[in-house]
Amino acid sequence: MALYTSQSRDRVRDAVDFVELVSARTDLRRAGPSRYEGLCPFHDERSPSFGIDPVQKVYYCFGCQAAGDVFTFVQETEGVDFKGALELLAERTGVELEREQEDPREAELRRRKQRLLELLSRTVAYYERVLWDSEEAAGAREYLRGRGLGEEILRAFNVGYAPSAWDRVLGASLRAGYREGELLAAGVAQRSRENGRPYDRFRRRIMFPLADLRGHVLGFGARAIGDDQGPKYLNSSDNEIYHKGEHLYGAHLARSHAAKAGFALLCEGYTDVIALHQAGMREAVGLMGTALTERQLAELSRMAPTLLLALDADTAGQEAMLKAEAMLKTARLAARRKLELRVVRMPGGMDPADLLQREGVDAMRAAVDASVPFVRFEVERILARGDVGSPEGRDKIIERLRPVFELLQRGALQLELARLVAGRLSLSESLLEDLLSAPRRAGGPSAARSERPAADRREAEATGTRSNGGASLGGRRKVEHVFLALCIASPEAGAQALARLRPQDHLTEDLLRRAAEHLREGSLTEPMAGIDERDAELSRILAELVVEAGRQQAGEAMLRVCELQLELSHLERLIRAARSGGGEVVELARRREAVRAQLDSAQEEAMQQSGE
Repeated sequence: MALYTSQSRDRVRDAVDFVELVSARTDLRRAGPSRYEGLCPFHDERSPSFGIDPVQKVYYCFGCQAAGDVFTFVQETEGVDFKGALELLAERTGVELEREQEDPREAELRRRKQRLLELLSRTVAYYERVLWDSEEAAGAREYLRGRGLGEEILRAFNVGYAPSAWDRVLGASLRAGYREGELLAAGVAQRSRENGRPYDRFRRRIMFPLADLRGHVLGFGARAIGDDQGPKYLNSSDNEIYHKGEHLYGAHLARSHAAKAGFALLCEGYTDVIALHQAGMREAVGLMGTALTERQLAELSRMAPTLLLALDADTAGQEAMLKAEAMLKTARLAARRKLELRVVRMPGGMDPADLLQREGVDAMRAAVDASVPFVRFEVERILARGDVGSPEGRDKIIERLRPVFELLQRGALQLELARLVAGRLSLSESLLEDLLSAPRRAGGPSAARSERPAADRREAEATGTRSNGGASLGGRRKVEHVFLALCIASPEAGAQALARLRPQDHLTEDLLRRAAEHLREGSLTEPMAGIDERDAELSRILAELVVEAGRQQAGEAMLRVCELQLELSHLERLIRAARSGGGEVVELARRREAVRAQLDSAQEEAMQQSGE
C-alpha cells in the first residue's frame, strides 16, 4: 500500500482543529488551559470522563480507556484505517498529501480508481443537467414534485435523470477520453447480450447517486419513470469500486447531524431520505434494499449510539427489522459497542415521505418521539401473530419469545414486558419466568459482576496493592501515572525528575517504563512527537498521560511528592523481598524512614502551595 510522507501527516495534524473535530461527536466544555471534557462518544455515560488536549491533539476516556490522537479518533468514529483517516482529514483541511515512492502496480491501481471516480462524477453532473434542463425529464420532475421534493434538496443529493437514448453517456465519455473498459468497470455501460456492443446501462430513469462517507459517488440507484419499464429499481452491480451492502444512502450528508442528535433514522427509499432531510430531519439514511448488512450496522454504530428504524409497515419492512437485530448482535460483538435499536411505527402503512406529505413534519416527529425499543416491538409482534387460544400455540409463542427476552437485562422494561406476556398467555409471572429461563449470555450482567473481583485481584497482584474497589487503577499504579503526567504538565521540573528516575526500580509496568524512556529521550513539550504510528500501545498510554496532565495542577511540589512516593514504594518492595529471603533489612528500613520524612515535608509544602 502506498504511504504518504511524514511531512504530509504532520501538516494534516497541524491543520486540524481538534476541538471542532471532536465536538461533532460530543459536546465539549473547557476544563483547563489545555483540556476540554465531555461525555465519551465511545460508551454510554452520564458524567463526563472523556477529555482531550487541543494542543497535543490527543484524547483519553477515564471510563472506557479509549485513547488516541486525531487519526485514531477518525479511525474509530468513521470506521476507516489510518490511510483513510489521513485522507479524510486532508480533504477536510485542504492539505495536499505527498506520497512516498510506491509500487508501480499499486500506483496504477490508484490512478485507475481515480479515473473511475472522475468518470462517475462527470456522469452525475450530466444526469443533473438532463433532469433540470431537458424536455424529456418533465415527467421525472413532475414525479419528484408529486413526492413533495423541492429543487434545492434534490440538488443537494445530486439527483438526476438518465435519458432514453442508448448511448448518451457512452458517447460523451468516449469523446472525453475515457476508454470503453472504464465505462464498463464503473457500471455506467454494459454490453449487449446479442451483439456484444456497449450501451448505457441506465436509460429513462431518475438517478440517485450512491456515495461513500466522503461524498465520492460509487454507483447509482435508478427508478423507472414509466409503467412499461422493469425492474422498478435498477442499482449498480458490484464492481471495482462499488460493493452492495457496504454503504448507506445519504450517510455522507447525515453523519454529522446523527452524531449531534445521538441517533440515526433508517428508512428504505431514496425519496424517504430526501424528504426527511428537506423537513429538517437530517439524521436520515437509507437502505440499499431491505436487508441490513453487518457492515452497514457497523457504520451506523459509528454514526450514533441509537438507531431508529422507520421502515415500511409491510412484511418486507418488518422482516428487515428482524434481520437488523440478528446483524446487530454480530455488530455489537465486533465493535464492542452498544447500538440501541428502536422502531418507529409508521401509521397506516405509510412510508416517511407519505407521512410528511400528507400530515407534515410534526406528525413524523411525533412518530419518532413515540419510537419503542426493538424488543418491545418484537414481543408485541410475536403475540399478535401467535395463537394464544391453545396450549400448543402458547408453547410456540414462548419458544419464539425466549431469545427476545435473552436480549433484555433485568430492569423495568423486562418486568413490564413479562407482565404483558403473562397477561396475554394467562400465565402467572413466576411460571412465565421459569418457561422463559435460559442460560445467561456470556458477558451479561451476572458475568460482569463475577469477573470484576477476579480482575481486581489480578490488578492488585500486578501492582502490589489491594484493590480499593472504586478506583480504576491501584494506588501505586495511579501514582506512577500521575508522576509521568506531572512531568508533562511541568516540563522543566519534569525533565529533572525523569533524569533521576530509575524506570526498572520505580515503575511496575513495562508500558509505563517505555513511556518514561520516550519522554526522557524526547521533548516533554511535545510528548506525542516521534512515536511510530504502528506502536498503538505507546501512543495510547502517552495520550492518557497528556490528558491526565491537563487535569493536574502543575507544580514542582506535587511532582516531588510523587517522586518520593515512587522511591518509598521501591524501598518497601526491597524490604519485603529481603525478609522473604532471610536478608538484612536494617539499612533499607533506615533509608525508608528518611524518605518518609522527606515525603511528609514535601506533602506539607504541596498543601501550602495548593492553598495559596
